[in-house]
Amino acid sequence: MDLLNKIKSLAETVYEETVATRRHIHAHPELSFQENETAHYVAQRLSSLGIECQTGVADTGVVGLIKGTKTSSQDAKAPVIALRADMDALPIQEANEVPYRSQNPGVMHACGHDVHTSSLLGTARILSDLTDQFSGTFKLIFQPAEEKAPGGASLMIKDGVLEAPKVQAILGQHVQPYIDQGKIGIRPGMYMASADEIYLTIKGKGGHAAHPATFIDPIVIAAQVISTLQQVVSRSDPRIPSVLSFGTIRAEGATNIIPDEVYIEGTFRTMNEEWRATAHKKITSIVHHVTEALGGKADLELVKGYPVLFNDEELTQRSRGYIADFVGEENIIDLDLWMAAEDFAWYTHEVPGCFYRLGTRNEAKGIIHGLHTPRFNIDEEALRQSTGLMAWMAIQEMENGK
Repeated sequence: MDLLNKIKSLAETVYEETVATRRHIHAHPELSFQENETAHYVAQRLSSLGIECQTGVADTGVVGLIKGTKTSSQDAKAPVIALRADMDALPIQEANEVPYRSQNPGVMHACGHDVHTSSLLGTARILSDLTDQFSGTFKLIFQPAEEKAPGGASLMIKDGVLEAPKVQAILGQHVQPYIDQGKIGIRPGMYMASADEIYLTIKGKGGHAAHPATFIDPIVIAAQVISTLQQVVSRSDPRIPSVLSFGTIRAEGATNIIPDEVYIEGTFRTMNEEWRATAHKKITSIVHHVTEALGGKADLELVKGYPVLFNDEELTQRSRGYIADFVGEENIIDLDLWMAAEDFAWYTHEVPGCFYRLGTRNEAKGIIHGLHTPRFNIDEEALRQSTGLMAWMAIQEMENGK
């Protein structure tokens, strides 16, 4: 049996176990930086496979190492490929009526991290059965806190996850409920946006609404600030995708009461790091100049979040070929740019990375709900692909990406 079919056979062998693992993790979700039980579970599973693992990386992260025996993995030139899964859940009350629904009130795996973790454990089992088929080392990264800034990826990098042994490339898999089960999505180059948070307080002087000469209206100032800020995007380079949106405006006034201040929250996202830095300066300048010109003051906090996620062109083109081998060219989806953000982006700024999408949608089964919603779920048939596909991609890149 050739390697491709052997991996597909092993993926079928681990399928039921992967489903059970996914359901266990789904039923016991933990929020960002609180993944203690999940990390313990992952470490136990890796140890049961005889995989060397390190716990406590970025507090709750787990890292496993699988060394090939095809040639000496101690060779200085032996490649090291990282495979990443995230483990944290979201503060959402699950609405699904399934036997494995969340047992932790107000916490839910609504972004598929249960799938990512269970799939990588399945991939680990496949790779541990195939050590004679590759040289070098696979580094399995089970990462905390993808959902919460500054992102567990950045903290794991600071803790040296890409070093000792030094990683040459990294692969990441993420569920996509907008793609049918059986399909895989991929895109070379820039794929996902940076994401920054805006927290702004406009301060004026409140008073009776009937006496405008006696107050400085922070609501009028806020309206002018928001309107003017739209020019940051509308009058920027149209070739660079950008979004500036505000989701919170809070003023504790009334029909005849002008408040002292207005509180605003928003987000800025883009696909270009140089423009991102320039836009931050523009946002800051506009906020302060408009506010001061109208007699108010502004307290602005612009929190820099995840960077642009850039899929390495060469690695991603090779990966597309590996995916075609495994699922067929007809089952590959060429992804569009997506203005959502992912902390896998931190890895792609350090080493060549490829972040691809696992289709999980099945309209016939009613599995149609989006990420970060109370009824998000997956077609578990996707778990027949998820483990073997990553194992195949990893081994192929180990051999072809040197």
